[in-house]
Amino acid sequence: MNRRPGFLVYGLLIAFVLGSAAPLYWSFLIGSHTKDVMAQQVPPLLPGGHFLENAGRVFETVPFWKAMGNSLLVSGVTATSVVFFSTLAGFAFAKLRFRGSGALLVFVVATMAVPTQLGVVPLFILMAKLGWTGSVWAVIIPWVVTAFGVFFMRQYLVDAVPDELIEAARVDGCSQFRIFWNVAVPAARPAAAILWLFTFMQVWTDFFWPLIVLPGDNPTVQIALNQLQSGYYTDYSLVLAGASLATLPLLILFIATGKQFVSGIMQGAVKG
Repeated sequence: MNRRPGFLVYGLLIAFVLGSAAPLYWSFLIGSHTKDVMAQQVPPLLPGGHFLENAGRVFETVPFWKAMGNSLLVSGVTATSVVFFSTLAGFAFAKLRFRGSGALLVFVVATMAVPTQLGVVPLFILMAKLGWTGSVWAVIIPWVVTAFGVFFMRQYLVDAVPDELIEAARVDGCSQFRIFWNVAVPAARPAAAILWLFTFMQVWTDFFWPLIVLPGDNPTVQIALNQLQSGYYTDYSLVLAGASLATLPLLILFIATGKQFVSGIMQGAVKG
């Protein structure tokens, strides 16, 4: 007999939502006041009327629009390439039988245990020899496919695509890539949507590698926000106004794709 959730469940959910939204609200709250608000003993609880003024100062201090465009380009291209190549490799590991597939998959998964910092020096040397330092391609190319994406899509496609469907496509004369495109890709859409969103968010918030390879006049959003903290004094109203602006595209993206995101999670839960 199904029972509706009680007050405890709803109370925990409301507390979780409020706790998750608190940092966003605090950023907007401080960003809507002047810099003097941080000196008050009791912080304000309601937004002020200076957010647009602080946002204008952000645009005057750093090349924020250029940084926003760079982040959109890097995150969008990287997320799309990760989904395509990870789905392609995941389909190969899940449905194709070839010698050494198990050992190769173990090797791919093992690379996730290697810290990213270990490869920064040789990666920077490679980007310098290719002449890509200072270009957004130096941020895009190293992450066109990820080990997590390959493993994630492989685990999903193992059960999402029946072997009988692949055999029927082969009998009909489909090539291997056509089987992938017409059979595996439609079945992988829920998982691909989740992987795309997670990758976009991860690349959007990445700070370490862009800080190394990109100059100050061609930054991503995170580098631009770091440039707002200059000198011995940090104007938190300016910094948090920029942080609120940088978070806005992610909020719009999650609102626009929330239905697909939840649908993908529910399909995976039912299938599992």
